[in-house]
Amino acid sequence: MSDSDEDIPQLSAATLAALQEFYREERDGLVQSTAPVDKYSVGAVEEDWRMSQFWYSDETATRLVEEVIQEAGKGGRIACLSAPSVYQKLKQGVVEGSDGVSAVVLEYDRRFATYGQEFIFYDYNEPLALPEDVAPQSFDIVLADPPYLSEECLNKVAQTVKYLAKGKVLLCTGAIMEEHAVKLMGLKICSFLPKHNKNLANEFRCFTNYPSNLMS
Repeated sequence: MSDSDEDIPQLSAATLAALQEFYREERDGLVQSTAPVDKYSVGAVEEDWRMSQFWYSDETATRLVEEVIQEAGKGGRIACLSAPSVYQKLKQGVVEGSDGVSAVVLEYDRRFATYGQEFIFYDYNEPLALPEDVAPQSFDIVLADPPYLSEECLNKVAQTVKYLAKGKVLLCTGAIMEEHAVKLMGLKICSFLPKHNKNLANEFRCFTNYPSNLMS
């Protein structure tokens, strides 16, 4: 995938410096692997900022999981589109009601194929190139976190979301995308402020097309 550097969510200067130092040490063999044994732990797959990957903080991931569980309802189906840290938190089974729903993760990064049949390869440049067994309007709620902050990316992701969702949509993206979120999907901005494990310079927000607890 390609996109302009300006479209990638930006790390704060301090975080970027620390991350670059980590990559230098990793390249030189100075960093020992401390990957969690649990494949669903957030961090079991290292985020790669070069692929515009930024995992949510534990508090944010938990809050988003609570939201999608409530909105999907018991027995509901949830699609996590480019939001693997939300999928992982859901699969940990630590949030009440997580055992009463099912979920899939749509991702470009094939490292997430470790999740078996719940992994769906997804390239936003081909928004409708989905497996035949992924039926239209088959998910009670779709949570999407487009990898780039651009109208072009959001427009293509919106096509996928409209194909997947029965109705409810929860979008997490930069606040600068509000106008496009309204225009493309009729979403309203929420007051909830999502946070990431790595500090980002961009302000992120949530948007929904239904009355949400994230509004307050």
